[in-house]
Parts: sequence; structure tokens; C-alpha cells
Amino acid sequence: MIALGAGAPAPQIDLQGCEEVSCDVLIVGCGVAGLYAALNLPQTLSIEMICKEDVASCDSMLAQGGICVQRDDEDYEPWFEDTLRAGHYENRHESVDIMIRESRPLIDDLMSLGVKFDRTPDGALDYTREGAHSRPRILHTADLTGAEITTKLRMAVERRTNVAIREYTTMRDLLVEDGVCRGVLATDGANEAIMFLAKDTILATGGVGGLYPRSTNFRSLTGDGCRVCKQAGIELEHMDYVQIHPTSLYTPKPDRSFLISESCRGEGAILLDAKGQRFTDELQPRDVVTEAIYRQMDIDHTPYVWLSFENVPNEVITTHFANIYRRCLQEGYDICREPIPVVPAQHYLMGGIHVDSTSRTTMPHLYAAGETSCNGVHGKNRLASNSLLESMVFARRAALNIAREQDAQKRGRKA
Repeated sequence: MIALGAGAPAPQIDLQGCEEVSCDVLIVGCGVAGLYAALNLPQTLSIEMICKEDVASCDSMLAQGGICVQRDDEDYEPWFEDTLRAGHYENRHESVDIMIRESRPLIDDLMSLGVKFDRTPDGALDYTREGAHSRPRILHTADLTGAEITTKLRMAVERRTNVAIREYTTMRDLLVEDGVCRGVLATDGANEAIMFLAKDTILATGGVGGLYPRSTNFRSLTGDGCRVCKQAGIELEHMDYVQIHPTSLYTPKPDRSFLISESCRGEGAILLDAKGQRFTDELQPRDVVTEAIYRQMDIDHTPYVWLSFENVPNEVITTHFANIYRRCLQEGYDICREPIPVVPAQHYLMGGIHVDSTSRTTMPHLYAAGETSCNGVHGKNRLASNSLLESMVFARRAALNIAREQDAQKRGRKA
């Protein structure tokens, strides 16, 4: 008998005569992890995708800096070491190896789907560098890389006739039978209950930023995947490993914090104290730079420090960082002429739902990918621009494993 993972529905959810939707695969979340999983599943499978808000309100859309890729054979060891050093050597080595080795084929696939990365004047891919990277290996689309990738993935998914996307549909709990995941209970925009019955389920629900007063995440990201898994007794890992990004644009407004990309510092922007003096090495790992900023704020008795673009050419500011430039102008700052106030903000969850190298959780037929999962790539602190890549690499592995197992099951029944 199918039951709820938490044992009972929330009091406000009426299950009487609720809608039932059956599918081969249910994907909860429409960011890059969910979208790329859908694209890597066979078109012979029926796929339902649900998202809490509209499809554009996912953190993947907000990623500015870029996406890492292995440039050549000589880049493997340096990238591996950079990732481990940023993660305080608590990373799962197998996962880091998988991410790096599968990076180039994934980038090639994205470009075949129409994703356009910035190029040099001679037409080659333009690689940039960010904090804690020993060399340039980051591809980008100005400072809107996440939006470019997510939009092209969504367009490709929308062309698939076997995929249905439901917006404003919120997961409430897992459906469980004899310790096996059979889908999820959700509610639509009118708070009407829907039971999604699926052979396999992928949780790609994002992070926890909505639980923090200052975060670069959308407010709707409240750790739903981790919550339902905890209720169902599914293993979580390192939930205290939360990354604080060093630089968000300071404002006293309660809105989502606007991220000032790490690539700004990679291109030469520097941090200044209240006296206009540089006080740290801006290209250290994020947690190190964050601590330096907090210390300086305490010394200066200010709620922010300053980020100066004085060493960044205006042409780079108005092209590579066009979106940041425009947003700062809206807030009254011209970064071509003056520094901006920045403050650390919650940015990323390195922990999450424990998964193996194929993104399987500890409950059969339940997978997790993206920020809600923990496959060990990031260790205790994520290296800049590893997130989009890691999310898609392991979403694809979830999809391929589901396809293999469902195909084997069908062949077994036919035999």
C-alpha cells in the first residue's frame, strides 16, 4: 500500500478524490539538473516535471560567472587539486574525477543544443579565471551564463512531446510503498492535491537560501527535497556545509541579494576597507575571502566593504559584466567610476541528500541531483563555477541509470 513518507498529510491538504497522474519518471524541479535529466531520458518514457514557481524562478537562471571545463589533458591534475583545496580535502575523489572527465563532452552537448559561450576575437572559446582556480578554465556568456544554459535547455525540453511541465506545483511529501519511492504528493496553485505516481523520481529542488535573511537564492528555495527525505528516513549528508558568497551588492532592502560574480575579482576587481585600502587576496577560496570581509567589517564597524573595478577595463565591465553594470546603475553606482558596497550572503548548500555516483539516494527508485544532493564533489566549500557542471553531469548519470534499469525491467517482463 502506498503511503506518505511523513506518515500523514499536512492538515491543510485534502486527499479526498485528489487527482492522480502516472508517469515513467517524475522530476521535481526545473533548473539545469532537472532539465538536463529530462533531455537524457529516452523519448519513449513519459516524463512529468513540476516546479514550485514559474520555470524561470530557479537558481540556475541566476548563475553569473560561468561553467568549468577541462581545457586539455594537462588541466586534469590542477583542476582536481583546486577543487580539493577549496573543499578542504573533504571531497569524494570518485565524484570529482567523474565531473572533470565528463566536462568536455557535456560542454560539446550544450553547444549542440544552441548554448553560445563567449569567444575570443579569433573565434576560440574564451576562458576566464575565478577565485581559487590555478588557471583559466571557465566558459561564460557575459555574466548571464546560467540564464543562457537554462533557457536553451528549457527550449529543448519543451520540444519533447513526452515531457509535461507543471508550474506552481509544490511537492509536499514522498509516496512510499514497502520502503520504495513511488512518486510524490504535491499541491497546485489552488492548493488542490495531486498524486504523481512514478516508476522513478528525481529530486532537483535546489538549495536552502529561502531560509536565510540574506541570500543570493530565490526565496522559494527552502530545502524541500532535503525536508521530505529527512521525514522519510532517507540519508542526508553535511547539512551544515553552507557556503557564504563573499560579494553580494549591499542594500538594506529585504529582497534577494544580488550576486556580484566571482569572475569580477578574477578579472581584477579588488576589495577595499573603509579607508580605501586593499585588505586581502581576492582570489582565495570563497570561505577564506568571506572570513576576511567579516573581519574587516568588524574592524571598520561597517555593514559592508567596498569592491573596486579600478583595475578592470571599462570595455570588460560593459560587456563581460553588462548585467552587473546595469544592476549597479539601477542602485545608483557606476562601477566604471566608483566602488560598490558588498557584503557576504548565503549562496550554496554543499551538503544535502546523500547520493552515489549515479545520483541514487538510499531509497530505491529515488534519485537526487543538483544543489539538493550531496555526491561529495564540493567537499566543505564549493570551488567557483563547478556547480552548473556538477549538477548536469550527475543529472545525466541519474537519467542514464534510470533508462538502463527501466529497459532491463521491460526486457525481463517480455522474457
